[in-house]
Amino acid sequence: MIGMILAAVSLILAAIPALLFMANLRVYRRPSLATTDGAWPSVSILIPSRNEEQSIRAAVEAALASRGIEMEVVVLDDRSEDATAALVQEIAQRDPRVRLLLGAELPEGWCGKQYACWQLARQASHDLLLFLDADVRLYADGAARLVAFLYESQADLVSGIPYEQTTTLFERLLVPLIHFILLGFLPLQRMRASRHPAYAAGCGQLFLARRSSYEKAGGHAAIRTTLHDGIELPRAFRRAGLKTDLCDATDIAACRMYHAASEVWRGLAKNAVEGLGSPRLIVPSTLLLLGGQVLPVILLGLAPWQSTTVFGLSVIATFCSYLPRFIAAVRFRQSFLGALLHPVGTLILVALQWYALLRYAWGLPSDWKGRNYMLLSSPDRGVSLSKRPENTT
Repeated sequence: MIGMILAAVSLILAAIPALLFMANLRVYRRPSLATTDGAWPSVSILIPSRNEEQSIRAAVEAALASRGIEMEVVVLDDRSEDATAALVQEIAQRDPRVRLLLGAELPEGWCGKQYACWQLARQASHDLLLFLDADVRLYADGAARLVAFLYESQADLVSGIPYEQTTTLFERLLVPLIHFILLGFLPLQRMRASRHPAYAAGCGQLFLARRSSYEKAGGHAAIRTTLHDGIELPRAFRRAGLKTDLCDATDIAACRMYHAASEVWRGLAKNAVEGLGSPRLIVPSTLLLLGGQVLPVILLGLAPWQSTTVFGLSVIATFCSYLPRFIAAVRFRQSFLGALLHPVGTLILVALQWYALLRYAWGLPSDWKGRNYMLLSSPDRGVSLSKRPENTT
């Protein structure tokens, strides 16, 4: 009897995200390249950077290769301790489309990235603001496609998940889950029909905004305390009554987020408490993920000791849990090994959420780019940050 109940529950919890994932794929479209009347849109490509000497040159050069737009590339060096500024200045001396800004000292109560983006927006020359992380590589027509999607969707802010490059096993297990969580648990049609902040979603690696809308929403100053701009920037726009939207950015840009298991763990944990790992969401998200993505495989492994009905339900539940991952592996060019080990990746993701929440509960800071960020208030309502000493070691 218990086996029957568990199998039925696992099937329900696996089927719901699988069905939503399939429905979302039909509307999570790749932008086409719009035809123009000869007047290319003008875009400020804005790149916040701190200690990015390994990646900043490639990011700037990829942006400069953009076709179909008039552009400037503005890089803010956020007090780097390496050669980031020198590398950008070298490019700027050769290409007048590139500008280097030297970031001001980080004020109390600001996250470093949000302050860098806010400074960049204030110095931008054009009415379209394209925010890129320094590890993002735009494809030649990527910016033009994203602008076309912004116009077509009539949105004020658009975003999407780039092609996520993964090499190590830990990357392949965890990074593809970004697509699974987004498309398996957010109803995109409802998101587009509503401007409620609860439906806010985005990818902090890649944002395009209209300047007037950005200013109306308060820009990055409105989310100065957050470590999770992927959720909080769209939420700020929606609080201002503005429209946000998502597209499939696989053909717009590529990104190698992390390069080692320790980077993956710290990088995903640093903002987990503002996402699935928040006190409000941690229990339901744990039940949904373990019950729908791990339990079916466990029950299937116990099949020889179960009834035919339990076995059948377990097979269907396992199929539902794997279906989105293998479809995503094809659609978004993800690792098939990561898809095959989906239950293992899910277990690690859940452990990571609890790890982040326990660190928050114990008052331990998150370290990123040589700065310590201390969450002081409930992440369900946004966070406050304590004084962050620079880490010069």
